[in-house]
Amino acid sequence: MSEIETPKGLIAGPDGQTRCAWHGNLPDYLRYHDAEWGRPVTEDIRLFEKICLEGFQSGLSWLTILRKRDSFRAAFAGFDIDAVADFGEEDIARCVADAGIVRHRGKIVSTINNARRAQDMRAEFGTLARYFWRFEPALHERPSNVTHAEIAANPTTPVSVRISKDLKKRGWTFVGPTTVYAFMQAMGLVNDHIEGCICRQPIEDLRASFVRP
Repeated sequence: MSEIETPKGLIAGPDGQTRCAWHGNLPDYLRYHDAEWGRPVTEDIRLFEKICLEGFQSGLSWLTILRKRDSFRAAFAGFDIDAVADFGEEDIARCVADAGIVRHRGKIVSTINNARRAQDMRAEFGTLARYFWRFEPALHERPSNVTHAEIAANPTTPVSVRISKDLKKRGWTFVGPTTVYAFMQAMGLVNDHIEGCICRQPIEDLRASFVRP
């Protein structure tokens, strides 16, 4: 199948396989699509990292953040929640001066705040995973056919709105409904690989055997 013949939202890769088109066959972005995006995650560090990086991504492209991810990890102690929660003014100044990350003071301060809120959440629920996976959409809340048009038309969902409201009530920042939905897509709370993508069915199979926290 040539790229011209591929249905909207899909792209033929260098291996001839058909995938979601958003990675544009850029090697690092394609690897992220195949190996990470949509696969269920229960590790608190990864969940915390992702929701913080989605906050940094606001107004930018995810590819920009992905390519800076190692620098973000270095700047924020590998996104260890307790370590980031202990950051002070010197750490903020260090991060603001770090050309390897997005030097947005408000988002840096937000990450520290959110680490402290994550500590509160772990005290209440045991893990962040138990908190977030409570919101996994039921079947009736998901489209019966996941298409490019469906995803493009709905950058938020009722569930992402609910999570966003609850996080904000708990004191989290930079967690609007669009940010939260991108987090849900990436962390596997939903499978938004569209019909025709080679990753869709393997992730459906993975979700079927996945043990929810």
